[in-house]
Amino acid sequence: MNMQSPPPVPPSAPQRRKPKRTPKGRQVDPAALEEVRFLLTDRLRRRDQLIEHLHLIQDHYGHISAPHLAALAFEMSMALTEVYEVATFYSHFDVVKEGEAPPPATTVRVCDSLSCCMAGAEKLIADLPGKLGADVRVVRAPCMGACQHAPVVAVGHVQTFNATVEKVATAVAAKPHAHAWHPTTGFDAYRKDGGYKLLKACLDGQRSADDLIKIVSDAGLRGLGGAGFPTGRKWSLVRAEPAPRMFAVNADEGEPGTFKDRHYLERDPHRFIEGVLIAAFVVEAHETYIYIRDEYPELRLMLLEEIEKVEDAGLSPHTRIHLRRGAGAYICGEESAMSESIEGKRGLPRHRPPFVAQVGLFGRPTLEQNVETMFWIRDIIEKGADWVTSQGLHERKGFRSFSVSGRVKEPGVKLAPAGITMRELVDEYCGGMADGHTFKAYLPGGPSGGILPESLADLPLDFGTLDKYGCFVGSHAVVILSEKDDIKAVALNLMKFFEDESCGQCTPCRVGTEKAAKLMAQGPWNVALLQELSATMRDASICGLGQAAPNPLLCVIKYFPEELTKPLGTW
Repeated sequence: MNMQSPPPVPPSAPQRRKPKRTPKGRQVDPAALEEVRFLLTDRLRRRDQLIEHLHLIQDHYGHISAPHLAALAFEMSMALTEVYEVATFYSHFDVVKEGEAPPPATTVRVCDSLSCCMAGAEKLIADLPGKLGADVRVVRAPCMGACQHAPVVAVGHVQTFNATVEKVATAVAAKPHAHAWHPTTGFDAYRKDGGYKLLKACLDGQRSADDLIKIVSDAGLRGLGGAGFPTGRKWSLVRAEPAPRMFAVNADEGEPGTFKDRHYLERDPHRFIEGVLIAAFVVEAHETYIYIRDEYPELRLMLLEEIEKVEDAGLSPHTRIHLRRGAGAYICGEESAMSESIEGKRGLPRHRPPFVAQVGLFGRPTLEQNVETMFWIRDIIEKGADWVTSQGLHERKGFRSFSVSGRVKEPGVKLAPAGITMRELVDEYCGGMADGHTFKAYLPGGPSGGILPESLADLPLDFGTLDKYGCFVGSHAVVILSEKDDIKAVALNLMKFFEDESCGQCTPCRVGTEKAAKLMAQGPWNVALLQELSATMRDASICGLGQAAPNPLLCVIKYFPEELTKPLGTW
């Protein structure tokens, strides 16, 4: 037997791979690239402009096609996956995949949030497709910030209040387009009434930042977007951080039942703008971003015009104002998610710490404030802290703006003393209950704030007063319910909202809201399982959405046990 190893085999010559006939990845269509360049003109191709550029395509074509996505990614030197994930995150972008048919030219959005459902939105959703025909798409949409005019329907971006099938059909035929809103108090009238004198005094060195911080602190001004964080303290925290600093203003009120920011912007936008410019002066923010709801197109166009007047008058030399447009994502009301969206990304809340005041917009210390908080700055500083603290009821100080909708005679924004009770608010500010309705329950702070029974309608309404009852006032979005409303159906409507609006980043919120909605749609409720699921969502969710989502269902279990065995009602 031959035990020798076989002779070595000479290595073969390296084989060249045949080149691919086409380069890797999706190829850019020249025609689509030319169309994108036409829309973008000389706009900056920076990452933070991505959502603005997506809006340009969506507005022009009514959807965003695969070739346009690829062309936009190429033009902005971004990976297509980055552009795609942002475009598909926001509900107002209609991304059409390759091979799919684009949506109809006209989209009708019917608000299915609580106040609109109480006013007949479900019937509109059922009846409109047959009336409008196949050339019109009818879809559900979350709160549009006009709850006092429920039900609300948007044809394109233009809203129809107190909508009926006939009103919507007329609006569709008219093909409406958004036009700039004409505010009750414009730039000239505002300046004639003393507007911007306080700002000028600040810029001229007559008022110091420390002086302003003390006044708003003594007045007890708090963030009126829902969190209620003391404004003066926030200003001090941001000022203590190293420059450069940023400022972001949240005009994206998406909590169902909330419309107070819209109310104030429609009537007196310059009182808000002056407040913004004063706050930017206090924290020395050289860049200011106003993030406004896409559901408010008329206000966005109006603010563009009014801010230009302010800049032309030389009133903003200390900060540059940028107006950024949301794209249909409730989660972007959370401060870190809003920062992500302004930066052109998906609106995913960040883990904290660090907090936004330390590492916020573009990685810089950032002041974030709500529209209404800024609206009161001028009045508080000019009139003094005593003007605020002299108001209030039931041992509370100040005043609050309540967005009231539901079963009352006179819904709307009600400026009332802090600490007012719900019974006082309904009887003295809303004309009482609507005819044929008896007060049964109320939402003190939108879906996040929970549901309380009429028997607890004599509690003072303010930050912290409802904590021991498992509720809170939040953004002061009040929805009044009557004996004709099914409490379980109300809670299910609110949970479905949270399910739709969850950003999907964390499992407890993403899966928890979905499972809770399914369990609540079944009957009778499995109380033990719902409570266990709620505890998981509260303890493990990253942000306030998942943490607050169980509040309505837990309130039903706690305050309305007699409802649990009843079949689920319909609208």
